Amino acid sequence: MGIADKAKDALGGEKGEQASDTGLDKASAMADDKTGGKHGDKLDQARDAADKKIGNE
Repeated sequence: MGIADKAKDALGGEKGEQASDTGLDKASAMADDKTGGKHGDKLDQARDAADKKIGNE
């Protein structure tokens, strides 16, 4: 089992889902802050797309 498989397995559970959501929320909020809120809609779209790729909900 490679490192990518291990990471995917770790993110597959509820605890992993919560951790990935928290990380994505923090990253999105930081980017929104750095851009002065000018690109909030695009950041939300990117956050949701990333969550679909790595999340399980």
